[in-house]
Amino acid sequence: MEKGSVQIYYGAGRGKTNAALGNALRAAGENKSVIIIQFLKGKTDDQIAYMKQLEPEIKVFRFEKSEENYDELPEERQAEEKLNMKNGLNFAKKVLVTGECNVLILDEVLGLIDAGVISSEELEAVLKAKMDETEIIMTGRVLEESIRSYADEIYKITAEK
Repeated sequence: MEKGSVQIYYGAGRGKTNAALGNALRAAGENKSVIIIQFLKGKTDDQIAYMKQLEPEIKVFRFEKSEENYDELPEERQAEEKLNMKNGLNFAKKVLVTGECNVLILDEVLGLIDAGVISSEELEAVLKAKMDETEIIMTGRVLEESIRSYADEIYKITAEK
């Protein structure tokens, strides 16, 4: 079985999620199972309803309950959403430990560190659970230096205009 890589798409430019979703379609076309866990996206039903049509080849999960942006929520609701997103991260670790998929996409997981939802050590603990053949794709605006060492490929997305 081939070794799975760790890819990171980060930066201030748009298209990080699109790049990750393109990889999901590629993998599904190769008869690989894909799980996408999205963070900091809120609970926007339109996009996720469309992506659910791609099941069972591509499974999409969001653990957030609020439709509003995390950083705009009052402190009490932020605390609730923080727990929801940590549940999503724990689910990601379970997926990696059990080898439930060939490709795991953690969309905007880097943003969890930037928003103070998790520490870089918590994400590192998830990455350490990776089986050799599993491919992981992570996205977010800011890439912590400690996470770089886990990546086989890093793509910085910037806007020129």
